[in-house]
Amino acid sequence: MPLLPSGFALPPLPYLLAVVVGTLGVAGLLYRRGPRVTPRVVAAFAPWMVAGATGYALFQVGAVPAPIEPLFGNPIVYATTFVLAGLVWLAALGQPADRWDLPSVPGTLAATGGLVAGALLAYAAVVGLTGDGLSLFWPGVGLVVTVLLAGVTWVVLRDRFDAGVTGTLGLLVVFGHVLDGVSTAVGTHLGFGEQTPLSNVVIEFGADLPPAAFLGEAWLFVLVKLLLAAVVVSLFVDYVREAPGEGSLLLGVVAAVGLGPGAHNLVLFALA
Repeated sequence: MPLLPSGFALPPLPYLLAVVVGTLGVAGLLYRRGPRVTPRVVAAFAPWMVAGATGYALFQVGAVPAPIEPLFGNPIVYATTFVLAGLVWLAALGQPADRWDLPSVPGTLAATGGLVAGALLAYAAVVGLTGDGLSLFWPGVGLVVTVLLAGVTWVVLRDRFDAGVTGTLGLLVVFGHVLDGVSTAVGTHLGFGEQTPLSNVVIEFGADLPPAAFLGEAWLFVLVKLLLAAVVVSLFVDYVREAPGEGSLLLGVVAAVGLGPGAHNLVLFALA
């Protein structure tokens, strides 16, 4: 069984070197400057996660202009997004890091990421409308189900496990992983195959169990993602309380692993 997701490929050497140098440069500058990390700063990267996910979906349907197309493949798109978001973070240093309103680091990151993500989503809509058609019904259903499941889960975590300590970032982890699970279920219903081998094992196992007849073959994957997010957030409560910077960074990575693939799925299904 392959260990890497399908579609995993490195770009031509010149593009790869440019992104590697850019990533190391931005990471080095951030390390040297030592910016203050708060839950809001990390949560502000959410629009950038959506931007990267949208860029990869556009790459898959062949809608990225040729000169920059190699920068949007998998996994290089994540490094490309990091370089852009990291440059914005560097430019915003010196602004407050504990509030959303501008000027502030979270506000600047969220606003610029929102503009980039919005522009890419608008372009994706144009691509869909001028191609075989834009299909929003099932992605919309997936988004609504995600909001409901994530909302209920978050209320339970907040009231029973004091997850409110993790703030917006904790909610983002729950929403992102539920979105990944639900969007994957939508994809299996539409005939899309799962790209990640381990996830595919869970889906195939659940498809052979009785609930699959009523909830769809990916029901177990949705449940696993929801429970995983709930457990991680509850375990991180004390960590974020005692070490906000480190805890938030790690929780942000967990959020990205869910939100990125989930957003990518919805955009791809709408286009393809």
